[in-house]
Amino acid sequence: MKNNRFKSLLIVALTALALWSLWPTYKDYSYSRQLTQLTAAEDSLTFVRENREAMETAAEKSLKLGLDLKGGMYLVLEVDLIDLIEERAWNKDATFREIMADVRNKAVDSNAQVIELLVSEFQKRTIRMSRYFYEVRDSDEEIIVKLRKEAEDAIVRAKEIIRNRVDQYGVAEPVIQTQGARRIIVALPGVSDEDRVRRLLRGTAKLEFKLVRDNESLLEALERINRLLADKEAAKETAKASGEDVTDEEVTADKANNPLYENIVVMENGRVYAPDYSREFLTGLFEREDIQKLLPKDSEIRLSARSVEGNDGETFYDMYLLKKTPELTGGVITEAKATFGASALQPEVTMRMNSDGTAKWARITGANIGRRIAIVLDGAVYSAPVVESKIPGGSSVINGIDSIEEAQDLEIVLKAGALPAPVRVIEERTVGPTLGADYIRSGILSAGWGLCIVALFMITYYRKAGVAADIALVLNILFVLSVLAGFSAALTLPGIAGIVLTIGMTVDANVLIFERVREEIAAGKNLRLAVDTGYNKAFSAIVDSQITTLGAGFLLYIYGIGPIQGFALTLMIGTAASLFTALVITKVIFDLLIEGNHMTVKSFG
Repeated sequence: MKNNRFKSLLIVALTALALWSLWPTYKDYSYSRQLTQLTAAEDSLTFVRENREAMETAAEKSLKLGLDLKGGMYLVLEVDLIDLIEERAWNKDATFREIMADVRNKAVDSNAQVIELLVSEFQKRTIRMSRYFYEVRDSDEEIIVKLRKEAEDAIVRAKEIIRNRVDQYGVAEPVIQTQGARRIIVALPGVSDEDRVRRLLRGTAKLEFKLVRDNESLLEALERINRLLADKEAAKETAKASGEDVTDEEVTADKANNPLYENIVVMENGRVYAPDYSREFLTGLFEREDIQKLLPKDSEIRLSARSVEGNDGETFYDMYLLKKTPELTGGVITEAKATFGASALQPEVTMRMNSDGTAKWARITGANIGRRIAIVLDGAVYSAPVVESKIPGGSSVINGIDSIEEAQDLEIVLKAGALPAPVRVIEERTVGPTLGADYIRSGILSAGWGLCIVALFMITYYRKAGVAADIALVLNILFVLSVLAGFSAALTLPGIAGIVLTIGMTVDANVLIFERVREEIAAGKNLRLAVDTGYNKAFSAIVDSQITTLGAGFLLYIYGIGPIQGFALTLMIGTAASLFTALVITKVIFDLLIEGNHMTVKSFG
């Protein structure tokens, strides 16, 4: 009796704990329903204002829904390891560029590791890899090991940086996993601003501080580029007039004598702008090797990130000639904060540097008073302020930002750090909230029908024992949902399938016990002895089957991805709960009924 009292208290305590864990889910649903019933916008605003704190608390602690139920984005990102390898090379001659071009072409249609494709190209040409990588005395085997380690580290770092960005963005229960040698799967439930998420994930966040060269040097470089383009256009026109086949190597606005100046605007003060319609063309043009040779040594041309509007409503981008080697990089940034400038109208991001960065920044600003230093993020110039005095405190500001959301995104990527290599989206799927709601209804309907049919069968076939089994079944589902809510795990559509499977497994354990009890009753034993003996004989079979299921669920969770993990998680929780409900809860119910003379041998059917 004392043992049953303890078990009864344990059951009551666990049930109360489960209800307490699911209470925020009920409150969240209740608030959402009340909000949808309000038709007037003012009433909705007043309701949200009065219940904001309670609604936020309920939403934070409620049962989370996965991507397939709540809606959101599913992306497959590919880390550009080829770009990483190119950066590691210290010698980049024509042969190297040819090798990397072949590797890039083969990587498009191959799942092989990039390092293996690279090694294959070098072996085919019988070229030592030390000609381009690391130390000249290194063997090919040593270089391969180093490159492979860098590639593996890059994937791990990219995954963690993406996770940090997503966490700071505020997505509940994201799924971020590696797939193969260079891909990362990202599932973001509840995301609605898809463009913002794409920018957040794809941005490399390569922050650089670069000196701005004078306008005269920029204008001279543009004149040389214009002459080169004009000469090539003239050569093509001559070749076409003579009937020769010509390959278009560059796209220009027309066949004028000044093809470059048709795509840029030069102001009287010497500032140069790129119209919006030629921005893409100019960006690609300035990346060409033959064009870069016309620039001053250690120089590059970059466009501003923010556009300015002309008198006719057309948008333009500032053009800068920068020193290619950065004075400082974003690795020294320790803190970033999105805020508003002194006017309280223009968003900006303030940054703080570590001790090493602070010392370098003080030296750089002190040596360049009166010159402009550009703050460049992912190849775009956000601002290029004039250094008015030495800055000893290690602070800097990024302005030229259009919105506070963009400033917040910059804060996120700067805090998370720069990706080791660029990433690109190779697959994207969006699940709308309406489709998610349909999945929820279908899942609940299927689980509800399954529960009802099983419950009716148990009552019909096992009578009072079937009622006890149904009580245990309901508590089992309650425990599963409460554990998911309590540990902030997400319920997915495969997770609902796992719950449905758990219903069958819970009943299966009870059927094993009940059949054993019926065998003991048929052998002539009294009810109390038959129940005890039935539980003892069924115990080993139930435990063996459930432990086997737990092991299978654990392996699915460890080696599976996304939906498989959701199924495995609910299966493991449900299996553990079914052990407790089948072996403890139903036994306590039977003991209490037998002690109160509310049960007979006919109660088992």
